[in-house]
Amino acid sequence: MEFESTELVVIGGGPAGMMCAFQAAKRGIGVILLEPNEKLGRKLRITGKGRCNLTNNCDIKTVMANIPGDGRFLYSALNRFSPADVMAFFQENGLPLKTERGNRVFPQSDNANDVADCMVSLCRKAGVRFVKSAAKQIITENGAVAGVTTGEGYIPCRAAAVCTGGMSYPLTGSTGAGYRFAEQLGHSVTPPRPSLVPLESGDAYCAEMQGFSLKNVTLSLFENDKRIYRELGEMLFTHFGVSGPLVLTASAHMRNIGSASYRLEIDLKPGLDEKKLDARLLRDFEKYANKEFKNALGDLLGHAMIPVVIRLSGIPEDTRVNSITREQRLRLLHLLKAFPVQITGTRPLDEAIVTAGGVHTKEVNPRSMQSKLVSGLYFAGEILDLDAYTGGFNLQIAWSTGYVAGNSIGEE
Repeated sequence: MEFESTELVVIGGGPAGMMCAFQAAKRGIGVILLEPNEKLGRKLRITGKGRCNLTNNCDIKTVMANIPGDGRFLYSALNRFSPADVMAFFQENGLPLKTERGNRVFPQSDNANDVADCMVSLCRKAGVRFVKSAAKQIITENGAVAGVTTGEGYIPCRAAAVCTGGMSYPLTGSTGAGYRFAEQLGHSVTPPRPSLVPLESGDAYCAEMQGFSLKNVTLSLFENDKRIYRELGEMLFTHFGVSGPLVLTASAHMRNIGSASYRLEIDLKPGLDEKKLDARLLRDFEKYANKEFKNALGDLLGHAMIPVVIRLSGIPEDTRVNSITREQRLRLLHLLKAFPVQITGTRPLDEAIVTAGGVHTKEVNPRSMQSKLVSGLYFAGEILDLDAYTGGFNLQIAWSTGYVAGNSIGEE
């Protein structure tokens, strides 16, 4: 089957793809949006546990500070479509928003479907033509895009925007096809790896405490014994290691998995310095002076953690509290301020929220998102070698790059 020619084929109906398609169609450009899923924005609909943290209510400098790789590449895109612009865009198009802790922005409805449906509706009104099919190959002639082959046939076009996402959540369609297209057309691709992902540990006590969560603790991540991340928040022990908000953010800092060693330290009492915590221990030990050590930690620790802390402290559990030495007490104090978890690796890519790696940004024009190698070829969203910490920053990258690509097609 031969499709009528169109100016632009957008490959992928996620946030970057829909934003790109809408911005181009709004300017009168003929757009076909290719998406094999029944529904557009399938991954968008489950993001943020179904609530969709769609951006962060902060300035451009803060966004760039939350991108561990080449954040400077986004300077132009963020200036053209900033977090404030994203918020205004959705509110002006009938989606009321709210800002929560950490400046995270959500729809007031707490329903990610409303964000996806808003984008689908805008695309439809702008005249975007939806085709339920997967792209197979991007065809070029004389160094320029000439068409896209699909499962349904060939679409002649002047431009193609690859917005296929990464490889996280493969069931939503993020299968890594975009990397193949990029490589076939001469682009360099940093091998994809998981980011914002739970971490695995060989420490048996993690599994022993499975399901036990910690709140208001400070997590430190060390790479080859150098601290590279420290943050206050929540985390969780699991059957394979650790998870939760602090751990997911820490994982984004682990850029050298495979070549570097990583470990975590948890400050279980960040509100108390060592001197104050020692005073607190002395008070508790006085209160439970005639009890066994195993019965003296209930005021200080959660039930699931007590047997583990006792073992790691090296103090026999049946020791009478009034016979614990100063040296033993200080060893316990150190454990409470730096509870150790050795990291053996991350969970698989299909469990990650975001894919790190992707098309080298040096081969893409930051002002237009057009390939520097192939005329009429554009990239937007997670396909690029850009990823950010949690807090709405990854979706901001998708909106900004999609916006720039959609407004650049036909200009160059």
